[in-house]
Amino acid sequence: MVAGDAKYPGDSRAASQLRKGVLEYCVLALLRDGPRYGVELVEELARVDAMATSQGTMYPLLSRLRRSGLADTHLQESGNGPPRRYYTLTDAGRAALREFADDWPAFRAAVDHFLTPGETT
Repeated sequence: MVAGDAKYPGDSRAASQLRKGVLEYCVLALLRDGPRYGVELVEELARVDAMATSQGTMYPLLSRLRRSGLADTHLQESGNGPPRRYYTLTDAGRAALREFADDWPAFRAAVDHFLTPGETT
């Protein structure tokens, strides 16, 4: 089983919820570096255990990104098999990623504040 879709050994409910909250932005960050296809994104995310997900999660997410104008797609011939649908970051996607990157440090610091014993008193 893959984390994010079903209970995965070593995967907590908290880790699953955190992943769901940031997965979209991690995908946008990967697309910032150039066009990628779905399986390639799944494989790249799996390189970091906490972000491992499945195609069953990835493709609906990519469809949402496309429908919301954050990503665009094009078909490209593949050397081995059918053409692949590649996803690219749009200007709106770049803006959303910048906004997330700007907000992330303060959000992380706020969570750290509550997780550090004695910080809330």
